[in-house]
Amino acid sequence: MSEKDLDILFKEAFEKASCMEQDSLPQDTMLRLYAYYKQATHGSIGNNNSFNYFNGQDVRDAFKTNAWLQVSNVSEEEAKRRYIDLVNEILEGKNEK
Repeated sequence: MSEKDLDILFKEAFEKASCMEQDSLPQDTMLRLYAYYKQATHGSIGNNNSFNYFNGQDVRDAFKTNAWLQVSNVSEEEAKRRYIDLVNEILEGKNEK
């Protein structure tokens, strides 16, 4: 798959994910979506100078930071693929119910 095709599929997956009801998704799934999205769009957290690792104000920020750190060894392209796969997996699960 070309980089352009991957970018198109990633954008489509993001649009689908944006329409999902967040309350219906488990927290671990939401964190994985967040982590793959951040890795795909910003690269590794350790290489991102603009990111404030944890501002101490919100425990939720710590969980999000941890989720992103856990996928920091994944390339941006692979993060896009995993994000697309996860969105499709979520949508397939909703259609089966």
